[in-house]
Amino acid sequence: MDIEPIHPGTPPVGIAAAALWLPGGVSKVSEAVEHRRIRARTARELGHEALPCADDVAAPDMAVHAARQALAAAGEPAAALDVVCHAWMYHQGHDLWSAPHYVARALGAAAALPFGMQQVCNGGAMSLDTVAAQLLHRGARPGPGNGKGKGQGLGLVTTGDRFVEPGFDRWAADYGVAYGDAGTAVLLRTPAGPRDPLLLRAVATAAAPGLEEMHRGADPFSDAARTLRDRVDMRATKRAYLKEHGDEPFRTANECCVREVVAGALHEAGLAADDPRIRCVVLPRFGLKTLEEGWRPVLADCVAAPAVDLGRDTGHLGAGDATASIAELVRDRVLAPGEYALVLSAGAGFTWSCLAVEATAAAGLTKEMQR
Repeated sequence: MDIEPIHPGTPPVGIAAAALWLPGGVSKVSEAVEHRRIRARTARELGHEALPCADDVAAPDMAVHAARQALAAAGEPAAALDVVCHAWMYHQGHDLWSAPHYVARALGAAAALPFGMQQVCNGGAMSLDTVAAQLLHRGARPGPGNGKGKGQGLGLVTTGDRFVEPGFDRWAADYGVAYGDAGTAVLLRTPAGPRDPLLLRAVATAAAPGLEEMHRGADPFSDAARTLRDRVDMRATKRAYLKEHGDEPFRTANECCVREVVAGALHEAGLAADDPRIRCVVLPRFGLKTLEEGWRPVLADCVAAPAVDLGRDTGHLGAGDATASIAELVRDRVLAPGEYALVLSAGAGFTWSCLAVEATAAAGLTKEMQR
Protein backbone atom coordinates (compact mmCIF):
# COMPACT_ATOMS: atom_id res chain seq x y z
CA MET A 1 0.00 0.00 0.00
CA ASP A 2 1.41 3.38 -1.00
CA ILE A 3 0.97 6.23 1.47
CA GLU A 4 1.47 9.70 0.07
CA PRO A 5 2.58 12.62 2.26
CA ILE A 6 0.48 15.79 2.42
CA HIS A 7 3.52 17.94 1.57
CA PRO A 8 5.75 16.74 -1.30
CA GLY A 9 9.19 15.74 -0.10
CA THR A 10 8.07 15.12 3.50
CA PRO A 11 7.67 11.46 4.50
CA PRO A 12 4.31 10.67 6.11
CA VAL A 13 4.42 10.03 9.86
CA GLY A 14 2.72 6.80 10.84
CA ILE A 15 1.13 5.96 14.17
CA ALA A 16 2.25 2.34 14.34
CA ALA A 17 0.40 1.60 17.61
CA ALA A 18 -1.04 3.31 20.66
CA ALA A 19 -2.04 2.09 24.11
CA LEU A 20 -3.88 3.33 27.19
CA TRP A 21 -3.01 1.51 30.44
CA LEU A 22 -5.39 2.02 33.36
CA PRO A 23 -4.72 0.81 36.92
CA GLY A 24 -7.16 -1.47 38.70
CA GLY A 25 -8.12 0.86 41.54
CA VAL A 26 -10.99 3.36 41.44
CA SER A 27 -11.88 6.53 43.30
CA LYS A 28 -15.65 7.01 43.47
CA VAL A 29 -17.27 10.42 43.28
CA SER A 30 -19.91 9.32 45.79
CA GLU A 31 -17.18 8.82 48.38
CA ALA A 32 -15.65 12.20 47.58
CA VAL A 33 -19.04 13.81 48.22
CA GLU A 34 -19.67 11.75 51.33
CA HIS A 35 -16.31 12.78 52.81
CA ARG A 36 -17.00 16.42 51.86
CA ARG A 37 -14.04 16.72 49.53
CA ILE A 38 -16.42 18.19 46.94
CA ARG A 39 -20.06 19.25 46.91
CA ALA A 40 -22.77 17.26 45.18
CA ARG A 41 -23.26 20.10 42.70
CA THR A 42 -19.55 19.99 41.79
CA ALA A 43 -19.80 16.23 41.29
CA ARG A 44 -22.67 16.72 38.83
CA GLU A 45 -20.73 19.40 36.96
CA LEU A 46 -17.71 17.12 36.63
CA GLY A 47 -19.78 14.20 35.36
CA HIS A 48 -17.62 11.28 36.49
CA GLU A 49 -18.93 8.33 38.51
CA ALA A 50 -15.40 7.12 39.28
CA LEU A 51 -11.80 7.70 38.26
CA PRO A 52 -8.92 5.24 37.75
CA CYS A 53 -6.64 5.21 40.78
CA ALA A 54 -3.13 3.72 40.97
CA ASP A 55 -2.81 2.66 44.59
CA ASP A 56 0.50 0.85 44.19
CA VAL A 57 1.83 1.57 40.67
CA ALA A 58 4.28 4.42 40.11
CA ALA A 59 3.57 6.93 37.37
CA PRO A 60 6.55 5.97 35.14
CA ASP A 61 5.68 2.28 35.51
CA MET A 62 2.22 2.94 34.09
CA ALA A 63 3.96 4.53 31.10
CA VAL A 64 6.15 1.42 30.76
CA HIS A 65 3.08 -0.86 30.83
CA ALA A 66 1.44 1.17 28.05
CA ALA A 67 4.65 1.24 26.03
CA ARG A 68 5.04 -2.52 26.17
CA GLN A 69 1.50 -2.95 24.87
CA ALA A 70 2.13 -0.54 22.01
CA LEU A 71 5.42 -2.15 21.01
CA ALA A 72 3.84 -5.61 21.11
CA ALA A 73 0.90 -4.47 18.99
CA ALA A 74 3.26 -3.05 16.37
CA GLY A 75 5.58 -6.06 16.50
CA GLU A 76 8.56 -3.82 17.18
CA PRO A 77 11.35 -4.44 19.72
CA ALA A 78 12.31 -1.66 22.10
CA ALA A 79 15.86 -1.97 20.81
CA ALA A 80 14.67 -0.51 17.49
CA LEU A 81 13.58 2.79 19.06
CA ASP A 82 15.48 5.91 18.07
CA VAL A 83 13.74 8.31 20.46
CA VAL A 84 11.79 7.93 23.72
CA CYS A 85 9.95 11.02 24.95
CA HIS A 86 8.15 10.85 28.29
CA ALA A 87 5.69 13.58 29.32
CA TRP A 88 4.17 14.17 32.72
CA MET A 89 2.25 16.69 34.78
CA TYR A 90 2.74 15.64 38.41
CA HIS A 91 5.39 14.06 40.65
CA GLN A 92 7.09 11.01 39.10
CA GLY A 93 8.33 9.46 42.33
CA HIS A 94 11.82 10.94 42.80
CA ASP A 95 13.44 14.35 42.93
CA LEU A 96 16.32 15.32 40.60
CA TRP A 97 15.80 12.18 38.53
CA SER A 98 14.99 11.46 34.90
CA ALA A 99 11.80 9.49 34.38
CA PRO A 100 12.37 9.36 30.58
CA HIS A 101 15.64 7.48 31.07
CA TYR A 102 13.87 5.11 33.46
CA VAL A 103 11.19 4.37 30.86
CA ALA A 104 13.82 3.71 28.19
CA ARG A 105 15.85 1.47 30.49
CA ALA A 106 12.80 -0.50 31.66
CA LEU A 107 11.81 -1.14 28.05
CA GLY A 108 15.31 -2.12 26.94
CA ALA A 109 15.59 0.84 24.56
CA ALA A 110 19.34 1.13 25.02
CA ALA A 111 19.95 2.77 21.64
CA ALA A 112 17.23 5.41 21.99
CA LEU A 113 17.64 9.04 22.96
CA PRO A 114 15.43 9.59 26.04
CA PHE A 115 14.15 13.05 26.88
CA GLY A 116 11.28 14.62 28.80
CA MET A 117 8.43 17.00 28.01
CA GLN A 118 7.21 18.88 31.07
CA GLN A 119 4.51 21.03 29.49
CA VAL A 120 1.87 20.18 32.07
CA CYS A 121 -1.43 18.89 30.58
CA ASN A 122 -0.44 19.51 26.97
CA GLY A 123 2.71 17.40 27.27
CA GLY A 124 1.47 14.40 25.32
CA ALA A 125 0.35 16.44 22.31
CA MET A 126 3.54 18.50 22.31
CA SER A 127 5.61 15.31 22.57
CA LEU A 128 3.99 13.85 19.45
CA ASP A 129 4.84 16.99 17.52
CA THR A 130 8.41 17.02 18.85
CA VAL A 131 9.12 13.33 18.26
CA ALA A 132 7.68 13.50 14.73
CA ALA A 133 9.99 16.44 14.03
CA GLN A 134 12.94 14.55 15.52
CA LEU A 135 12.28 11.54 13.33
CA LEU A 136 11.86 13.63 10.19
CA HIS A 137 15.08 15.52 10.97
CA ARG A 138 17.01 12.33 11.59
CA GLY A 139 15.69 10.87 8.35
CA ALA A 140 16.83 13.94 6.47
CA ARG A 141 20.44 13.52 7.63
CA PRO A 142 22.93 12.10 5.15
CA GLY A 143 24.43 8.74 5.94
CA PRO A 144 23.07 5.51 7.42
CA GLY A 145 21.44 7.19 10.44
CA ASN A 146 19.93 4.64 12.77
CA GLY A 147 21.06 1.57 10.89
CA LYS A 148 17.61 0.55 9.68
CA GLY A 149 18.07 2.33 6.38
CA LYS A 150 18.30 5.98 5.38
CA GLY A 151 15.21 7.99 6.20
CA GLN A 152 13.57 5.45 8.54
CA GLY A 153 12.92 6.01 12.21
CA LEU A 154 10.89 4.83 15.19
CA GLY A 155 9.95 7.07 18.11
CA LEU A 156 7.94 6.45 21.28
CA VAL A 157 5.87 8.96 23.22
CA THR A 158 4.78 7.97 26.72
CA THR A 159 2.90 9.70 29.53
CA GLY A 160 2.33 8.66 33.11
CA ASP A 161 0.59 10.56 35.89
CA ARG A 162 -0.59 9.50 39.35
CA PHE A 163 -2.64 12.02 41.36
CA VAL A 164 -2.68 10.62 44.88
CA GLU A 165 -2.73 11.81 48.47
CA PRO A 166 -1.20 13.37 50.45
CA GLY A 167 -0.01 15.88 47.88
CA PHE A 168 -2.93 15.83 45.44
CA ASP A 169 -6.70 15.51 45.82
CA ARG A 170 -7.88 14.34 42.39
CA TRP A 171 -11.43 15.58 43.00
CA ALA A 172 -10.78 18.94 44.66
CA ALA A 173 -7.42 20.24 43.40
CA ASP A 174 -8.86 22.17 40.47
CA TYR A 175 -11.98 23.83 39.09
CA GLY A 176 -13.91 22.00 36.38
CA VAL A 177 -11.46 19.10 36.14
CA ALA A 178 -11.02 15.81 38.01
CA TYR A 179 -7.84 13.77 37.60
CA GLY A 180 -7.43 10.09 36.75
CA ASP A 181 -4.30 7.93 36.83
CA ALA A 182 -3.01 6.28 33.66
CA GLY A 183 -0.11 5.49 31.40
CA THR A 184 -0.24 6.05 27.65
CA ALA A 185 2.04 5.31 24.72
CA VAL A 186 2.07 6.19 21.03
CA LEU A 187 4.59 4.67 18.63
CA LEU A 188 5.52 6.86 15.64
CA ARG A 189 7.22 5.68 12.46
CA THR A 190 8.82 7.62 9.61
CA PRO A 191 8.06 7.00 6.88
CA ALA A 192 4.72 5.38 7.70
CA GLY A 193 4.53 1.63 7.24
CA PRO A 194 1.82 -0.31 5.41
CA ARG A 195 0.45 -1.77 8.67
CA ASP A 196 0.28 1.49 10.62
CA PRO A 197 -3.39 2.07 11.52
CA LEU A 198 -3.21 5.88 11.60
CA LEU A 199 -1.25 8.69 10.02
CA LEU A 200 -0.36 11.83 11.94
CA ARG A 201 -1.36 14.36 9.30
CA ALA A 202 -1.05 17.60 11.27
CA VAL A 203 -0.27 19.15 14.64
CA ALA A 204 -1.19 22.77 15.36
CA THR A 205 -0.36 24.49 18.66
CA ALA A 206 -1.06 27.95 20.08
CA ALA A 207 -0.08 29.52 23.37
CA ALA A 208 -1.11 32.41 25.64
CA PRO A 209 1.83 32.86 28.05
CA GLY A 210 0.08 35.76 29.76
CA LEU A 211 -2.13 33.19 31.48
CA GLU A 212 0.70 31.42 33.34
CA GLU A 213 -0.33 33.44 36.39
CA MET A 214 -3.46 31.32 36.74
CA HIS A 215 -1.32 28.55 38.24
CA ARG A 216 0.96 30.91 40.17
CA GLY A 217 -1.57 33.32 41.61
CA ALA A 218 -0.27 35.58 44.34
CA ASP A 219 2.07 32.93 45.74
CA PRO A 220 5.74 33.85 46.21
CA PHE A 221 8.42 31.64 44.69
CA SER A 222 9.29 28.86 47.13
CA ASP A 223 12.48 26.97 47.94
CA ALA A 224 11.03 23.46 47.68
CA ALA A 225 7.89 21.70 46.52
CA ARG A 226 4.77 22.05 48.71
CA THR A 227 6.37 24.31 51.30
CA LEU A 228 3.64 26.92 50.91
CA ARG A 229 0.79 24.38 51.12
CA ASP A 230 0.74 20.73 52.05
CA ARG A 231 -1.03 19.81 48.79
CA VAL A 232 -1.46 21.08 45.26
CA ASP A 233 -4.22 23.71 45.21
CA MET A 234 -4.90 25.10 41.75
CA ARG A 235 -8.15 26.57 43.02
CA ALA A 236 -6.23 28.96 45.27
CA THR A 237 -4.02 30.29 42.50
CA LYS A 238 -6.95 30.63 40.10
CA ARG A 239 -8.97 32.52 42.70
CA ALA A 240 -6.09 34.97 43.10
CA TYR A 241 -5.85 35.39 39.33
CA LEU A 242 -9.60 35.92 38.90
CA LYS A 243 -9.67 38.45 41.71
CA GLU A 244 -7.00 40.47 39.93
CA HIS A 245 -8.02 40.02 36.28
CA GLY A 246 -11.51 38.52 36.10
CA ASP A 247 -12.35 35.66 33.75
CA GLU A 248 -12.45 37.58 30.45
CA PRO A 249 -8.73 37.14 29.55
CA PHE A 250 -8.96 33.37 29.84
CA ARG A 251 -12.32 33.06 28.07
CA THR A 252 -11.08 35.17 25.17
CA ALA A 253 -7.76 33.32 24.90
CA ASN A 254 -9.42 29.91 25.10
CA GLU A 255 -11.85 30.70 22.29
CA CYS A 256 -9.23 32.31 20.08
CA CYS A 257 -6.67 29.54 20.57
CA VAL A 258 -9.15 26.70 20.06
CA ARG A 259 -10.19 28.31 16.79
CA GLU A 260 -6.56 28.86 15.81
CA VAL A 261 -5.39 25.30 16.39
CA VAL A 262 -8.40 23.74 14.67
CA ALA A 263 -7.96 26.01 11.64
CA GLY A 264 -4.23 25.32 11.63
CA ALA A 265 -4.63 21.55 11.75
CA LEU A 266 -7.27 21.61 9.02
CA HIS A 267 -5.04 23.72 6.78
CA GLU A 268 -1.96 21.56 7.34
CA ALA A 269 -3.94 18.37 6.67
CA GLY A 270 -5.54 19.83 3.54
CA LEU A 271 -9.09 19.63 4.94
CA ALA A 272 -12.05 21.98 4.83
CA ALA A 273 -14.04 22.63 7.99
CA ASP A 274 -17.03 20.77 6.53
CA ASP A 275 -15.06 17.93 4.93
CA PRO A 276 -17.21 14.78 5.27
CA ARG A 277 -14.08 12.70 5.85
CA ILE A 278 -13.74 14.24 9.33
CA ARG A 279 -15.55 11.68 11.47
CA CYS A 280 -15.23 13.40 14.85
CA VAL A 281 -13.52 15.98 17.02
CA VAL A 282 -12.20 14.45 20.25
CA LEU A 283 -12.52 16.72 23.26
CA PRO A 284 -9.95 17.01 26.06
CA ARG A 285 -10.87 15.02 29.15
CA PHE A 286 -12.29 17.84 31.25
CA GLY A 287 -15.45 18.06 33.35
CA LEU A 288 -18.84 18.20 31.66
CA LYS A 289 -19.57 21.82 32.54
CA THR A 290 -16.15 22.98 31.32
CA LEU A 291 -16.66 21.22 27.99
CA GLU A 292 -20.24 22.42 27.57
CA GLU A 293 -19.41 26.06 28.28
CA GLY A 294 -15.87 26.50 26.98
CA TRP A 295 -15.36 23.97 24.19
CA ARG A 296 -18.46 22.63 22.45
CA PRO A 297 -19.89 26.02 21.36
CA VAL A 298 -16.55 27.12 19.91
CA LEU A 299 -15.98 23.85 18.07
CA ALA A 300 -19.52 23.78 16.68
CA ASP A 301 -18.78 27.12 15.07
CA CYS A 302 -15.50 26.14 13.40
CA VAL A 303 -15.85 22.51 12.28
CA ALA A 304 -18.85 20.48 11.10
CA ALA A 305 -17.93 17.12 12.62
CA PRO A 306 -19.47 16.18 15.99
CA ALA A 307 -17.48 16.60 19.19
CA VAL A 308 -17.06 13.39 21.18
CA ASP A 309 -16.15 13.03 24.85
CA LEU A 310 -14.02 10.00 25.71
CA GLY A 311 -13.18 11.11 29.23
CA ARG A 312 -16.24 10.19 31.30
CA ASP A 313 -14.62 7.00 32.61
CA THR A 314 -11.09 8.34 33.00
CA GLY A 315 -11.20 12.00 33.93
CA HIS A 316 -8.32 14.24 32.96
CA LEU A 317 -5.14 12.19 32.53
CA GLY A 318 -2.58 14.93 33.09
CA ALA A 319 -0.21 14.94 30.13
CA GLY A 320 -1.98 11.95 28.59
CA ASP A 321 -5.31 13.25 27.24
CA ALA A 322 -4.35 13.41 23.55
CA THR A 323 -2.33 10.19 23.55
CA ALA A 324 -5.09 8.32 25.41
CA SER A 325 -7.63 9.52 22.85
CA ILE A 326 -5.46 8.30 19.98
CA ALA A 327 -5.16 4.93 21.73
CA GLU A 328 -8.93 4.67 22.02
CA LEU A 329 -9.43 5.63 18.39
CA VAL A 330 -7.15 2.74 17.44
CA ARG A 331 -8.53 0.26 19.99
CA ASP A 332 -12.19 0.86 19.13
CA ARG A 333 -11.61 1.21 15.38
CA VAL A 334 -13.56 4.46 15.38
CA LEU A 335 -12.31 5.58 11.97
CA ALA A 336 -12.83 3.82 8.66
CA PRO A 337 -9.96 3.99 6.15
CA GLY A 338 -9.67 7.52 4.80
CA GLU A 339 -11.57 9.09 7.69
CA TYR A 340 -10.06 11.71 9.99
CA ALA A 341 -10.32 12.71 13.63
CA LEU A 342 -9.24 15.97 15.21
CA VAL A 343 -7.83 15.35 18.69
CA LEU A 344 -7.73 18.32 21.06
CA SER A 345 -5.61 18.98 24.11
CA ALA A 346 -4.89 21.93 26.39
CA GLY A 347 -2.73 22.66 29.39
CA ALA A 348 -1.64 25.25 31.91
CA GLY A 349 0.57 28.03 30.73
CA PHE A 350 -1.60 28.05 28.61
CA THR A 351 -1.12 25.94 25.47
CA TRP A 352 -3.67 24.38 23.11
CA SER A 353 -3.06 21.69 20.46
CA CYS A 354 -5.06 20.02 17.73
CA LEU A 355 -3.86 16.85 16.03
CA ALA A 356 -5.31 15.56 12.76
CA VAL A 357 -5.07 11.80 12.33
CA GLU A 358 -6.19 9.74 9.35
CA ALA A 359 -7.10 6.05 9.34
CA THR A 360 -5.34 3.84 6.82
CA ALA A 361 -6.43 0.60 5.19
CA ALA A 362 -4.62 -1.17 8.03
CA ALA A 363 -6.90 0.37 10.69
CA GLY A 364 -8.79 -2.90 11.15
CA LEU A 365 -5.69 -5.06 11.62
CA THR A 366 -4.78 -4.05 15.20
CA LYS A 367 -6.45 -6.94 17.02
CA GLU A 368 -3.97 -6.92 19.88
CA MET A 369 -5.09 -3.42 20.82
CA GLN A 370 -8.65 -4.69 21.36
CA ARG A 371 -7.64 -6.33 24.62
